[in-house]
Amino acid sequence: MVTFRYDLNQDVIELQASNWCGLEQVFINGKRVSRKLHFGQNSEHNIQLNDGNPCRFQLFIDPASEEMICRIYKSNKLITSIYQGKENLIKSRKLVRNLIIFTTLSGLLLLIFN
Repeated sequence: MVTFRYDLNQDVIELQASNWCGLEQVFINGKRVSRKLHFGQNSEHNIQLNDGNPCRFQLFIDPASEEMICRIYKSNKLITSIYQGKENLIKSRKLVRNLIIFTTLSGLLLLIFN
């Protein structure tokens, strides 16, 4: 799970993206305001902030650096770009790989001993 957090005026904004199941969620002050399944390299969420202004989140992986980037726009103006380093992606991928290996081996052991 990759999480991006940002304080925007009175609101705490959080975008969560799962590397495991493709689930992306956007929260404002702890309340989920957007959710979707996405497995591509680029994703976008459009929401309305508590002050009524539109807010857009762009989530993508930079092919050159392999960093995950979340860009936040308010009223079509770029507010910030938040980066998750390559190390976080590598750790997440290793975790997923190890989980798959563990599940496969556990299943094989159950088949052998039953």
